[in-house]
Amino acid sequence: MVEESDVRVVRFGGSKINLRPPIISTDSRFVLCTSGDSVKVYSTRTEEWLHSLQGHTNQVTGIALNPANHLQVYSCSADGTVKLWDFIDGILIKTFIIGYPLFAIYVSEKHEGIVFLHIAMDTDSKKEGFQLVAVHLPKSAEQEVEAKELSAVSSHISPNPSCTAFGREGQYIAFARNLQLNVYFFRKQKTYSFSLKATDKKGAKNAFTCIACHPTDDCIATGHEDGKIRLWRNFIHKKEYTYSTQHWHHNAVNTLCFTPEGTNLLSGGIESVLVQWQYGTGNRKEFLPRLGGSILHVSASSDGQLFCTSHSDNKITVIESSFKVCGVIQGLVKGDAVLTDLMIDPRSKALVLNGKPGHLQFYSLLRDKHLYNLDIVQQEYIYEAGLDQFEVVKAAFDIKGYWLATVEERGQKSADLEFFLKLWSYDERTQSFVLNTTITAAHTDRIISMCFSSSEETTMLVTIAEDGQFKAWCQGVDDQNFWSCDFVGSYHNLKPTNCSFSADSSLLAVSFQEVITIWSPDTWELLTTLCQPPGVIRDLCFGRLSCSKYLISTTTRNLLCCWNLLTCAFLMDSFSGLYTVFVFKPNEPRPLFTHKNVCSEKIHRAVFVPREEPLNNCDESSQWLNRSQLYFLTQNMDLLTFSTATEEDRMLSSSTRLVIDDSVAVTPFYLLLGKHRQQQQKLNTPSHQAADRPQQPQGSVTITELLHTPAHVLPPASVLCSMFVSSLLISNTGEEDSEGEMEACDSQQELRVQGSVDEVTPKLSKAQERELKRVRKTDFSWMAGLIASKP
Repeated sequence: MVEESDVRVVRFGGSKINLRPPIISTDSRFVLCTSGDSVKVYSTRTEEWLHSLQGHTNQVTGIALNPANHLQVYSCSADGTVKLWDFIDGILIKTFIIGYPLFAIYVSEKHEGIVFLHIAMDTDSKKEGFQLVAVHLPKSAEQEVEAKELSAVSSHISPNPSCTAFGREGQYIAFARNLQLNVYFFRKQKTYSFSLKATDKKGAKNAFTCIACHPTDDCIATGHEDGKIRLWRNFIHKKEYTYSTQHWHHNAVNTLCFTPEGTNLLSGGIESVLVQWQYGTGNRKEFLPRLGGSILHVSASSDGQLFCTSHSDNKITVIESSFKVCGVIQGLVKGDAVLTDLMIDPRSKALVLNGKPGHLQFYSLLRDKHLYNLDIVQQEYIYEAGLDQFEVVKAAFDIKGYWLATVEERGQKSADLEFFLKLWSYDERTQSFVLNTTITAAHTDRIISMCFSSSEETTMLVTIAEDGQFKAWCQGVDDQNFWSCDFVGSYHNLKPTNCSFSADSSLLAVSFQEVITIWSPDTWELLTTLCQPPGVIRDLCFGRLSCSKYLISTTTRNLLCCWNLLTCAFLMDSFSGLYTVFVFKPNEPRPLFTHKNVCSEKIHRAVFVPREEPLNNCDESSQWLNRSQLYFLTQNMDLLTFSTATEEDRMLSSSTRLVIDDSVAVTPFYLLLGKHRQQQQKLNTPSHQAADRPQQPQGSVTITELLHTPAHVLPPASVLCSMFVSSLLISNTGEEDSEGEMEACDSQQELRVQGSVDEVTPKLSKAQERELKRVRKTDFSWMAGLIASKP
């Protein structure tokens, strides 16, 4: 059995990018967001992921730009550390060890060298409490520093970080919890509290949901559960405070954000509509609707040119100040549940699973990027709780990737159940799937499972349902685009649970509770039945390659059963263990690999993904990773996988080579400079090193120094201009010298040729010279007459 040290669990991708509000760099070129235990950096122009800031060992719970340096960012994590990064180059500058799990971070321009953190309170009550503390970051030359100076600002604050905000550039901090608003003034070191009633006469719900402070005025905006927005003023005087109410959202306000100038207030909620309120003009507002999932966070750039909204479907939308969407950064969509299981598209090798409601998402594992969504339901989804809407519950690909079968259903109760079976064909012109056939009454009850045949010659789809039947669907003979039912089967009125085709599609296995039936798809003859131990069969699968003669099944009693279909031999083993992964061969009951405590979260799904190029450098203990790689999905939509040390080193070296090119924005100057670098790399190859190179003009050296010298040490532009223009001029003396050098080179070349001819002429002996003279004196005139006489 393989030891755990040989193969390690690594986080590959996925993760939430909507856990905390994204932040925009000062120059509006980059968007930073939390993603699992790292911070991802995206380009606002190309929407491409540039690099990740990796170093935390637990979930990153907050990020904030360093007020003293706009090229640096703070990040806090549940591992109890605060890290300072250079997010342009992806370099870790310093790590501050706090020692407590951190849940949010705030910074202020007026509090240099201080960060404010959310930490949990030590309390014996069942209710979890949080407190806001100020941490003085010590100045030290060491990279890891322990921060011990913690001072409490307030206790019993809301666990929602959106309910805490700084005002007036750090003069005060406002935080709300339940029905109470608190304002703490740093100069006075006093806290003023303001309360609301739970409900009023109109039945309004007044609990606070979010908060934002005006950047220049003494004004605090608060959002509430009933969709109202209140603007609080005169809160400096505790007894003379006032507030005005604005109302548009029909449900809770999730987020509020003032623009840097304070002229507008942005709000968002479950309606997925971004609302822009003009500050100080009453109820004048603008709308940007249909942004996708419900809006969770809103943030603005420091120059006010860009806005960012994060959504419940794990998406970040980049919006211009003119209220025009200019970019979408889509992560792995977290639905209510992965009902379709994890699938691999045979054509694009993308991971396919449930996406946003009514869609299938195609996600690139190689690039850790969302490719596109396929609308299955083709109906507008209404974001309102309690509505019964269609959801995609089953999906399957054929072996070539030309056909896709989906099942969508609506209705929790069997009497109100409504479902459709759809078949989609791949269109080469549009490079996507197009609806081909819709079957409204495929079964009389809910479809449990379905699978395509493994044959490349004929395509067949088998569906099983709770009505006790399994049906085979085939394409028509006359019209290949028409799908019809070819066979209906059942077994003793038992309820089927799963189905699977063999590798060559010569056998079909259908499980009925505790019995496995083997059918011939050619004649639909029942070949044999296999009786399982007690326990309903849950999964069913045939082996592949050399193990194609084995049939594997699992039961509800954690039993793994293996049948040898040639000898009908039966093997059984029992597996148990929370968050444990077992890897084994079908013909060996003992696992090849066991890994306990894979992660702290619940594993929802797993899938083997074939490799494009098999690995050849694995040890014997990890040979099972050569042909394919195992990915598994956690409860928080994190994609984890197993990797060897050799593979990690190879991936690290490749990513290190690309880090510079990936971090540069794609501009016309970058494209020109990139071509120049590629040409230089070609000239630096061994095949070009031996060749004679023409001398580079002197101006190229000047340009190189100009481009690589930091801007703050360069002389004034007036001095550089004359030097730069002079370096581009070509003198006449240079041309004459070059012509003289070319003539000299030509004469030297002729001398070399003559010398080489003399050197290669062989010296003849005296006997050879006499023989040569005799041949010269011989008369060969008779050959001319012989040649002329031939026709």
